[in-house]
Amino acid sequence: MELDSISGRIARLLYPRAHITVAGFETTDRRDFYDLAVGNVPFGNYQVNDRAYNKLGFSIHNYFFAKALDQVRPGGIVAFLTSRYTMDAKDSAVRQYLAQRADLLGAIRLPNNAFKANAGTEVVSDILFLQKRSTPQVTEPEWVQTQETPEGFMVNRYFIRHPEMVLGQSAAESTQYGKQDYTVAPIPGADLAQLLHEAVGHVQGRYAGAEPPELEDGAKPAATLPADPDVKNYSYALVGGQVYYRENSVMVRPELTASAEGRVRGMIALRDCVHGLIAFQMDEHSTDAAIQAKQQELGRLYDAFSARYGLINDRANRQAFDKDSAYYLLCSLEILDDDGNLKRKADMFTKRTIQSHRAVTHVDTAAEALAVSIGERARVDLEFMASLMGGREHIPQIVSDLSGVIFKNPGTGPFDFDEQGEHWDKGWQTADEYLSGNVRRKLRAAQVIAEQDPFFAKNVEALQAVQPRDLDASEIEVRLGATWIDPSYIQQFMYEVFQTPARLRQYIRVLYCRQTAEWSITGKGTVPYNDVAAWTTYGTDQTSAYKILEDSLNLRDVRVYRTVKDPNGQERRVLDSKETTLASQKQQAVRNAFRDWLWRDPERRQALVQQYNEQMNCIRPREYDGSHITFSGINPAIQLRPHQLNAIARVLYGGNTLLAHEVGAGKTFEMVAAAMESKRLGLCQKSIFVVPNHLTEQTASEFLRLYPSANILVTTKKDFEKRSRKKFCARIATGDYDAVIIGQSQFEKIPM
Repeated sequence: MELDSISGRIARLLYPRAHITVAGFETTDRRDFYDLAVGNVPFGNYQVNDRAYNKLGFSIHNYFFAKALDQVRPGGIVAFLTSRYTMDAKDSAVRQYLAQRADLLGAIRLPNNAFKANAGTEVVSDILFLQKRSTPQVTEPEWVQTQETPEGFMVNRYFIRHPEMVLGQSAAESTQYGKQDYTVAPIPGADLAQLLHEAVGHVQGRYAGAEPPELEDGAKPAATLPADPDVKNYSYALVGGQVYYRENSVMVRPELTASAEGRVRGMIALRDCVHGLIAFQMDEHSTDAAIQAKQQELGRLYDAFSARYGLINDRANRQAFDKDSAYYLLCSLEILDDDGNLKRKADMFTKRTIQSHRAVTHVDTAAEALAVSIGERARVDLEFMASLMGGREHIPQIVSDLSGVIFKNPGTGPFDFDEQGEHWDKGWQTADEYLSGNVRRKLRAAQVIAEQDPFFAKNVEALQAVQPRDLDASEIEVRLGATWIDPSYIQQFMYEVFQTPARLRQYIRVLYCRQTAEWSITGKGTVPYNDVAAWTTYGTDQTSAYKILEDSLNLRDVRVYRTVKDPNGQERRVLDSKETTLASQKQQAVRNAFRDWLWRDPERRQALVQQYNEQMNCIRPREYDGSHITFSGINPAIQLRPHQLNAIARVLYGGNTLLAHEVGAGKTFEMVAAAMESKRLGLCQKSIFVVPNHLTEQTASEFLRLYPSANILVTTKKDFEKRSRKKFCARIATGDYDAVIIGQSQFEKIPM
């Protein structure tokens, strides 16, 4: 690929047999296709506008690595010349991303004069050799992290461990700002070409050709072709009038019966027509007439196919075509009743089912800018909001207009925009986020900062208005084992109510281990049997009050066992029902005594009420509002209800979420929309839906009904047969899917 048109045309003349594309790298998308990617990537501290990778925030040279790894097949090689900062940058996020997806076969560091002759620059650059993995890396390799050299420079650990791969002498040089920086000076009199040849010999790796798809039992090997990059991976296609199936870098002729081949050909035509219709709907320049013509074509193809071969969802059609990545998209063309009969055709035949995404580029008010920022970035991004309104000069006005609607977290630094500082755009949150959670702790932090910086006075005022009402003792339910109560109070209760002898108090103590969340009472065995409180009032002949208190603190019901002998003379422990019932009554007596004792002393009551309000009565639940979310690619014919929008917002912004709605409330659509938005916003790479085995196909159809253009992978029982399980797991790991839908029993077979 060559971006410059003149250089690209010259290359075409020099290498007429090569396929040279004159376009930007961001315009290509041939995933899992190439065996090798080689290049001298452009360096720069700026990003390439590629929607699939924007969320990563990588600079241009690191973007080339990320995208190239997606373009080569598993086992494929990426060999790029890049800036040394790919390996040496303080932030290891890029290297972590690469290490999860590829093995570093080797890295060669060139001296700073390597390109002086033809480029006129003296920079340190690296040649990196990466091999794409079929499964993600679990452990972090050493080359992800940097290490300080004796000279005080941060250098990648790989080069410290492998000095033979540095083709020069590490040294310090003065920058234009007078600072010392790391460089690699050439070795006087050394032949760089010879050094490079020797270093390449140290690169550890083995290239393996692409494997053909696994055959069914008894199937014969068939002719293969190099994969057509225009054919989606794991899909059927017609090549020269013959049916082929693409898997990674090869296309193979499958063994099909005449009937199965007819079904496959018919569904290929349906699939291509559906993809064309989706492309029309996603193109904002498509006319209604063009879309209607494509819908009519789809209707004719479907009617002809179903008249001859039956429903797409029928067993015979599923067996013939379920290996194709678009099979479940075709299934969504049919709306079935509970008996599996056709109820009606899907809306795609007659309506627009995809709303093309139109990015908002200008707004007039700060409120509109905030709504766009939350919808597009899932956060308050002042820089982005200002760009929508015309420039950074609008930032002070945005902050003023949204006073009380957005808040800056005091812990992220001052609002130093006028001083051109570095903190003004950090830590901004919407009111529903900032004025929730532990608002008492937030108030204390805001009050401290506001004393030095009046900008945060509005934070204090807003937080004071949402503080929970203080509860009194009669409103606080206390139980033994509550971790907010200091162990010293439990110990005081034990000494006073059980009348623990003074001489034993040095042995009998209450301890709490926060690491294991376990209470223990030491010295229980030192209590004499003539102690009435321990063995009669609050205990039994078999269980002391101290043991009952310990069980109560750990929220365990008391159990008393006795030892009996079975017919073979072997001893075993069995539950003593009579003694257990008696001990349970004593346990309740201990609990009642604790509640009575706790609030009896006015000074203790006041201290505990204050502590409870400060530590426990401090949370204000967040109220999630999903009305601002813009769902790119969603079926416009389906209108999500308010409770569904709010549930999706909870998933996106609230962390772990349980959707405990009743049957029919729309949980599937909530999960699907949340998954698609999470990927669009960069919150996840792909989602996995683990569902009951019998619901995999239904979930897939619902997914594609809501998002017809989604790229999903649906597992089948055949995929998790022992011989193909490992390969299919690799397909899950390396494929660029929006979501993976898998049955519960199949999920349990995935090794951890």
